[in-house]
Amino acid sequence: MMQLPTSFDHLIEEANALNLYKKLILQLNKDFLLANVDLDFHEEVLPSSLKLLLHETVYRLIQEKFNEYLNLLYIIDVPEKDVKALNGDDVLELSEEVMFLILKREWQKVWFKNKYS
Repeated sequence: MMQLPTSFDHLIEEANALNLYKKLILQLNKDFLLANVDLDFHEEVLPSSLKLLLHETVYRLIQEKFNEYLNLLYIIDVPEKDVKALNGDDVLELSEEVMFLILKREWQKVWFKNKYS
């Protein structure tokens, strides 16, 4: 049974431990491309840069391109109830929490593909 990571660091640790960090990056790139969001990570991107760029991108989408933001969440298949449960008062904080939801969902996909392929 899959245990979902509870923090960004926990997720990265797990991805590295299972040698799936690169696959996580490729999955992100694939879904961002599908959503027509201009963000393409290098496979060797450091987790700190990944976090920063992803956070910035989500923040910018919420602020400037809300339809693209919703489309991205739809394509990645982030559970709507999880997004609705977040407090939207502070957009900077919201975008960080959404960034983690995106990573968690992408991590699930990569983890399942790896486990059952």
